[in-house]
Amino acid sequence: MKFSYRFSNLLGTVYRRGNLNFTRDGNSVLSPVGNRVTVFDLKNNKSETLPLATRYNVKCVGLSPDGRLAIIVDEGGDALLVSLVCRSVLHRFHFKGSVHSVCFSPDGRKFVVTKGNIAQMYHAPGRKREFNAFVLDKTYFGPYDETTCIDWTDDSKCFVVGSRDMSTWVFGAERWDNLIYYALGGHKDAIVACFFESNSLDLYSLSQDGALCVWHCDTPPEGLRLKAPAGWKAELLQREAEAAEEEEGDEGDEGARETTVRGKAAPPEEERKGKVKYSRLAKYFFNKEGDFNNLTAAAYHKKIHLLVTGFASGIFHLHELPEFNLIHSLSISDQRIASVAINSTGDWIAFGCSGLGQLLVWEWQSESYVLKQQGHFNSMVSLAYSPDGQYIVTGGDDGKVKVWNTLSGFCFVTFTEHSSGVTGVTFTATGYVIVTSSMDGTVRAFDLHRYRNFRTFTSPRPTQFSCVAVDSSGEIVCAGAQDSFEIFVWSMQTGRLLDVLSGHEGPISGLCFNPMKSILASASWDKTVRLWDMYDSWRTKETLALTSDALAVTFRPDGAELAVATLNAQITFWDPENAVQTGSIEGRHDLKTGRKELDKITAKHSAKGKAFTTLCYSADGQSILAGGMSKFVCIYHVREQILRKKFEISSNLSLDAMEEFLNRRKMTEFGNLALIDQDAGEDGVAVPLPGVKKGDMSSRHFKPEIRVTSLRFSPTGRCWAATTTEGLLLYSLDSQMLFDPFELDTSVTPKRIREALRRREFTQAILMAFRLNEQTLVQEALEAVPWDEIEVVSASLPELYVEKVLRFLAASFEASRHLEFYLTWAQRLLLLHGHKLKSRAGALLPAVQFLQRSIQRHLDDLSRLCDWNRYNIQYTLAVSKQRGLKHSLEEAASEGEGEGEEELHLLGAGLGL
Repeated sequence: MKFSYRFSNLLGTVYRRGNLNFTRDGNSVLSPVGNRVTVFDLKNNKSETLPLATRYNVKCVGLSPDGRLAIIVDEGGDALLVSLVCRSVLHRFHFKGSVHSVCFSPDGRKFVVTKGNIAQMYHAPGRKREFNAFVLDKTYFGPYDETTCIDWTDDSKCFVVGSRDMSTWVFGAERWDNLIYYALGGHKDAIVACFFESNSLDLYSLSQDGALCVWHCDTPPEGLRLKAPAGWKAELLQREAEAAEEEEGDEGDEGARETTVRGKAAPPEEERKGKVKYSRLAKYFFNKEGDFNNLTAAAYHKKIHLLVTGFASGIFHLHELPEFNLIHSLSISDQRIASVAINSTGDWIAFGCSGLGQLLVWEWQSESYVLKQQGHFNSMVSLAYSPDGQYIVTGGDDGKVKVWNTLSGFCFVTFTEHSSGVTGVTFTATGYVIVTSSMDGTVRAFDLHRYRNFRTFTSPRPTQFSCVAVDSSGEIVCAGAQDSFEIFVWSMQTGRLLDVLSGHEGPISGLCFNPMKSILASASWDKTVRLWDMYDSWRTKETLALTSDALAVTFRPDGAELAVATLNAQITFWDPENAVQTGSIEGRHDLKTGRKELDKITAKHSAKGKAFTTLCYSADGQSILAGGMSKFVCIYHVREQILRKKFEISSNLSLDAMEEFLNRRKMTEFGNLALIDQDAGEDGVAVPLPGVKKGDMSSRHFKPEIRVTSLRFSPTGRCWAATTTEGLLLYSLDSQMLFDPFELDTSVTPKRIREALRRREFTQAILMAFRLNEQTLVQEALEAVPWDEIEVVSASLPELYVEKVLRFLAASFEASRHLEFYLTWAQRLLLLHGHKLKSRAGALLPAVQFLQRSIQRHLDDLSRLCDWNRYNIQYTLAVSKQRGLKHSLEEAASEGEGEGEEELHLLGAGLGL
């Protein structure tokens, strides 16, 4: 089995912080999740995380007008130039400072970044390959405090920048003679957003205190005059004169006040003639009710004049400008709205709430949700795959149980019945029931048909459950107690407590049923693993003595081996039949943990206290996956007891315990700089002065620690999942990008394969295509076989190639439209070669489960479609029948000339006509 697993998707986290962006067609949303970016395809109902990562959490994303390029900037000022077409990084750049926002010009030639109290304009990367894609054009000064937002005019001649110093600055992208810069006041709080009107220099500015200023410019965009070129001396003198100019109108204009720029004197009256002049037309306030509410995000659609504003209380407003008519108002969360975006058509509005990790897309005209997703509020603790590998269930510290579709990447149901953290989740063998354990003292069973909690298992005395397991028949449910050291056994059918298994002398850390027998293995902190026979009155069959506390236990898929992770970072393997240890793996050196910012000891010493906390066998049972309090996940070969591969699940330096050595510059004579809450003012909350008691005194900024809480292999063997601090990470085999020939020689070429197909030598063509192992050629060879010759060709295939054809069919079902054709292939192969394949059931199980998952997905889709069509036909027939009966009654009433009209009306009323 090859271990070319690569990161494929990130689930469980839909939004962290940063700005949302719609793609050019308006059908997808780009959402920053930690140090990655996820693309949510709203039209096809899919999500895909880009296969790239920044060094720190993403701060802002800028999208080019043609939708091909994106600039992703993290908190440290590092930028990635990303091609959204090929999903790859084209260039890396460091802005040497924290960047607040980035915005491309509408013509795509320039982009502006706001950094500190300046704005920098760069030449945008072209479509040609460039050695340096980020070339600085101009640097604009003016604001005294941090710059916050950017917007461009439609013709890319000017841009506006908002600042925390309550001013809004209009800059010329070129050297215009009548507009170099212009400062607008009129606000009493930090500027949150500013927008130009369509094809105009008129603009709107919004501040944090909920004020909107409407500014009118007396010059159209066509009235901007390009500055005439001159000699270098004249140019130098002109620059000095421009530095002393003041472009703010006279005192009679409302809100447009005269100021000096960095202490320079205002120009005389004759020099201001012919210059651009702004005046304030109106000022509106959002907080008319009296309850003060900070404005946190805004977006404006220029074509339909729609303004969307989000507030700290989770409320958003829709207004029509410039009249400021309220269209709609709705509360979508109890946390602050951190980002707002409108798509190109103006139909969909995206909202991001960083406090709860929510992402919502609202269609304001029909007042309905297009997308409503939320990850776990706290960290995810456990996960489980459904038997067909199509769904993943996760449980978190927030008490929620979420079910995710692995194909679409969306959560389609959330169960909130638990009142405390969920500690364990599992599927039954049928795949339609989820069983969960929680610290609230209950074990619950959820039905995936009706989406309800249909069983609640409790103990005679209150206890906290730390793990849960269900046997292969789905009839027996077991849960381990953390405080009473007992194992409780219930019946799934009746919900009654069958027995309480006692014998452990420490908290139960893990439970696992033997897949082939009714044997339960329980791991405990008392340095033992006990095997319980569920058939023989639940007695202890064996007790396995360990050298340290047991943290996790799991059976091999065939039930012939048991693996246990202990506190001394060892993985021991046992023969459950004879209770004999068969091997062990020392994993301490493979964990390689980092040093926390507040640790007093080195990373090498802190690694001595780390261990693997979760284990999982691969689908074929030859390898084992292990993870714990580290950023690494290790795959070991069980028989050879060697490390096969080590995966680094995250490179995000915004998480704690990521670096092995700390930066010496953070260590001062007064203590560690990490103790200072430096990012307290990021979300609009000012850092309070000493002695000021205002706001939430308990709010703190902290770095979450990187860790892996649970690992599971998919039953198909094609991918595995891990619940981490970053979210639910999926790793899969990227077989499309690898050239992996099989028994290849010089005589096998695409030309010879097509020649064999023309001669109707289908078996030879299929064998050569699989030896070349190119998906397009294999598909061409298989689909060239006539349907009435499939049985003959299937019978002539060697046994080794039957397995390859089955794997190809399982992968093709995901996207192919030839359902009946491929189903015929699968049926003939299984009927003709079934007795031979049964002897290698263990090796073939992942491929067969992969095939079953693909067929089951199509069955579910078609059954839903058929049910919907049947309902529509029944409804149409019933309506047409009632209308025909009503028409016949009316004809009978008219022909009866009044005789019996009353009886006919009564009959019609009784029929509901």
